[in-house]
Amino acid sequence: MTDIYTAVVDISHGPLDPTAALDFVSDPRFGGIATFIGRVRQHNLGRAVTGVSYDLFEPLALRMFQDIGERARAEVGGPLKLYIAHAKGDLRIGDLAVVVAAATPHRDEAFRACRLAIEAVKHEAPIWKKEHYVDGDSAWSEGCSLCEEHREAERQAVKQHGDAHGHGH
Repeated sequence: MTDIYTAVVDISHGPLDPTAALDFVSDPRFGGIATFIGRVRQHNLGRAVTGVSYDLFEPLALRMFQDIGERARAEVGGPLKLYIAHAKGDLRIGDLAVVVAAATPHRDEAFRACRLAIEAVKHEAPIWKKEHYVDGDSAWSEGCSLCEEHREAERQAVKQHGDAHGHGH
């Protein structure tokens, strides 16, 4: 059995399951479990969103998720169980888009592994997100939440619209 689980979930067959993530990483060796659950939100960069569509190249995404898991293990320098699952298909507001769970002997390593994994998925995985807006328009999301131009766009959106949800994916 491997200590890294990766999946792409076509949501037309069912939603992502955070309980499955916790079940996978639960291990009597580990006292720290950290999770990240990403949901579809109703606003981005000052625009009202009705939903998103995720498309991805599954074989490459799964290989990258596995590589991300190996990097997380190297980063924490010890035992790790890691779960990474991302949705594919058309999601509505509130639907789960991504679930990451990391378990290690102590909390610090679990938090670091979980953070590394979700940021790497957002930066590196071949996942494309199209946002659908209330006005009927749609647009492919560009960039990354950690990129300076998107942080600046978020600051501007908050100033103009009071929207605190501003990153691009």
